[in-house]
Amino acid sequence: MQSRTIRTTAEQLLGLAGIAIDGDRPWDMRVHDERLFARVLAEGSLGLGESYMDGWWDAEQLDAFIARVLGAELDTKVQPWKEVLGVVWARVVNLQRRGRAFQIGRHHYDIGNDLFSRMLDKRMIYSCGYWNDASTLDQAQEAKLDLVCRKLGLRPGMRVLDIGCGWGALAKHAAERYGAQVVGVTLSEPQRQYAEAACRGRALARSLKMKEPVAGKQVDRLIPTPIQ
Repeated sequence: MQSRTIRTTAEQLLGLAGIAIDGDRPWDMRVHDERLFARVLAEGSLGLGESYMDGWWDAEQLDAFIARVLGAELDTKVQPWKEVLGVVWARVVNLQRRGRAFQIGRHHYDIGNDLFSRMLDKRMIYSCGYWNDASTLDQAQEAKLDLVCRKLGLRPGMRVLDIGCGWGALAKHAAERYGAQVVGVTLSEPQRQYAEAACRGRALARSLKMKEPVAGKQVDRLIPTPIQ
């Protein structure tokens, strides 16, 4: 697939949100590296975000760009991409290898906990909170954890597998508030150390080994979503 064809497809898709590539409006995308389009096709929203951090594109008003993308519900209008999906499929599969997952996890999270402790809430949760009745970030994150536990219907003694447990916030909350027995899995050694210290006596957080299966005892609830 020629890069020009991929760019044209991206232009058509963004046009649905009123966004132009290299336009002169504040919300238009300014592209600094043509590799952007293939990367976003291969890596999705993660590729879009990381390519922004790498300086491959920007927008004068990033908030307006995001608002237009969300408002246009571009994720439901991806039909124009079908003709290029076959071309990038092998690339996508390659990026999702287990070894690749460990590489990304180490690159992103193994830079140490000090940085994350300065930018996250006191529980070290790396995702949005639930702001329905909250006025602070800590309150919003606690409300989110409790909402998840209630939706799971957790009861004392239930065994929970938390895949991608992060720094252990959900595991600790589920164990303390609901009496669950939680097994947490993370690819990051700094996260494991932090989570084990935070959850000692309440839950287990461990690094996933390449040759060590996660399966073993039966679990009552499985949490595969990245809410940490």
